[in-house]
Formats: sequence, C-alpha cells, structure tokens
Amino acid sequence: MLEGKVVNLRAIEPGDLDRDVQWVNDRDVTRFLAMRYPISKAEEERWLNNRPASGFGNMGLAIETKDGVHIGNCGLHEGQPENRKASLGIMIGDKDFWSNGYGTDAINTLLRFGFHEMNLNRVWLHVFAFNERAVACYKKCGFVVEGTLRQNAYQDGHYIDTITMGILRSEFDALHGGPPS
Repeated sequence: MLEGKVVNLRAIEPGDLDRDVQWVNDRDVTRFLAMRYPISKAEEERWLNNRPASGFGNMGLAIETKDGVHIGNCGLHEGQPENRKASLGIMIGDKDFWSNGYGTDAINTLLRFGFHEMNLNRVWLHVFAFNERAVACYKKCGFVVEGTLRQNAYQDGHYIDTITMGILRSEFDALHGGPPS
C-alpha cells in the first residue's frame, strides 16, 4: 500500500468491481475520460481478470480514503524501462469526493512512487481541454502543458482538443522534495 496524506493507494481487488461498473457507466464521470460506450459487469470483470499483473509496464491501483472508502482508481501505464517514462491515468469515480484534494494527493503519492521507487524520469498524460478542474489539479502537482492535439476527440456533438502534459523527476523533486535520505 502506498500512503498519501489523505488517501492510500492499494491493489485493485475483485470486491471493487461493482463500484467500478457504476463509475464507468456514469456519464458525469466518463465525459472526462476516453470512454464512451456502456460497459457490462461481465465486461468489466473480464477486463479486471485479464489485465496484466501490476509491474513496471502497467500498474493499476485503487484510491481509498484514510477510513477505507474506495473512491476511484489510478495508475501508471505504458511504462518504458529503457526510456524511464510512463503515462498517468486517474479517475475519482465517487462524485462525493470531487474537488476536495483527493485526486491531488493520489497523483502526488503515485508520482512519488514512480520517481523514487520505479526510477522514472518522466510521466505524461492526456486531458480534455474543457476539463479545467483536472488541468488545474495537474498543474498543482507540477505538470506542465507540452502541447495540444487539436480536435483530437469527438464528444457531445463536437470535436474537442486534448492537452498533453508532463512532469520530470527534477521538477517533481523541486516542488515536493526528493526521496528521503
């Protein structure tokens, strides 16, 4: 388990399935993700059972509050050991926990692990340009805008831009402190 200030990150368990299915079928949640089609419980269970074991190339974690409430998932994906980089994904599925710092703490906890335990040098992500709350959160964690993919996705009847953001280990350490001595 990875311990943050207000969240803990743990392995995703079969008992998380019902919450995950609810979240990935909630349009308020998925409009911020690259998800568009409804997913059945059987499909989500198949994905959960067939995903690669957590490791350098793909690490998915459940986000829990300090009192054990599962509120979302996050992870580092597409890990490239030779390039020391990975992409970051996060979903706070429980809307009662939006805009209260849980995502920020989950991201900082995940980045600390990625940079100080996995020896990553770079973490990147994509975010829809209209998702101003997420962009602000990522900037607060130290991510910088690296570019915009114009009209990269189609949603709700129009094309939307996707922003690419990244953070380097040196930038994270300057903002949050390096590994403990």
